[in-house]
Amino acid sequence: MKIAISTGGGDAPGLNAVIRAAVLSAIDRGWEVLGIKKGYAGLLGDDEVIPLGRDEVRGIGHLGGTILGASNRGNPFHYPVRQPDGSHIEIDRSDELVENARNLGIDAVISIGGDGSLAIAQRLAQKGMRTVSVPKTIDNDVSGTITTFGFDTAVNTAMEAIDKLHTTAESHDRVIVMEVMGRSAGFIALHSGVAGAAHVILIPEIPYDIQCVCEAVMLRDRRGRHFGIVVAAEGAFPRGGYESVMGASLPGQAKRVGGVAETLARQIHEGTGKECRSLVLGHLQRGGMPTGYDRLLATRFGGAAVKAVEDGKWGHMVALQSPDIVTIPIEQVLGKPKRVDLGHDLVLTARRLGISFGN
Repeated sequence: MKIAISTGGGDAPGLNAVIRAAVLSAIDRGWEVLGIKKGYAGLLGDDEVIPLGRDEVRGIGHLGGTILGASNRGNPFHYPVRQPDGSHIEIDRSDELVENARNLGIDAVISIGGDGSLAIAQRLAQKGMRTVSVPKTIDNDVSGTITTFGFDTAVNTAMEAIDKLHTTAESHDRVIVMEVMGRSAGFIALHSGVAGAAHVILIPEIPYDIQCVCEAVMLRDRRGRHFGIVVAAEGAFPRGGYESVMGASLPGQAKRVGGVAETLARQIHEGTGKECRSLVLGHLQRGGMPTGYDRLLATRFGGAAVKAVEDGKWGHMVALQSPDIVTIPIEQVLGKPKRVDLGHDLVLTARRLGISFGN
């Protein structure tokens, strides 16, 4: 058996741990493993396909990023091609990809990625490519799995930032708005905000009223607490409005959501008169070494993906359904994005603790 591994979409802490576990599990079965560089670019001649053995994955389990590289502009069904005039068009190169994989003798592909990569894997499976998927997103918005690797690391990074903001905000009686990732799902904002004792948490699932946000800030002020920490997911938006968008997207990319922190800081200052600052945590949430939890989950996913290949679970995704790692058809996942359950005990507990959700 010869298998190939691809890491697509944005990077997440734990990707290397998945690669390492998959490679070692495959070698243990006597299989050969290849790594496709930059998503699927390696199979389309725009990058390399490299052999992966024990030496290639030695000592990478604790490292952030991915030794294979990643791309969020490499959808083979809508592959961006630069024209002589500098413009881009998108063409379907999926048949070419499947043929190239066949010519390399690849029997199956383990695709590691989020919703976009899962959809690509399903379409490639329909073209005859044998695929098994591993869910990857720091946003934790893939259905069918309790959590995804990278999420815990991102939450810890955001929580540590909130801890630091408390001291500087209190020293200057300021309100500081911190923007975290989460274009459509507010899991990072919710979990880090509660863990870091933020005072206002704004998530895409609950459109906020800026007046309510200002009232929460002033309530603290009247109680003698003259500073405040607001944590906002990048996709948070006001009631009756839309999320903030940062400029034009590159071909093949979704629109770039972000900038809500700066807007909120200005509006809170106008509504309360208090000095406000904004901070965008950005790609710090994607970087660095994965936490112990993420390393373990990623390792379990990598081993389970190879077992799924062995069992012929084509078109399936490995998933955590505690206490077990299971496989589920990708078609059961796509079209059902996971969002924060507003009746979840964490949301209810946060409200009882006095945290405002801006509504």
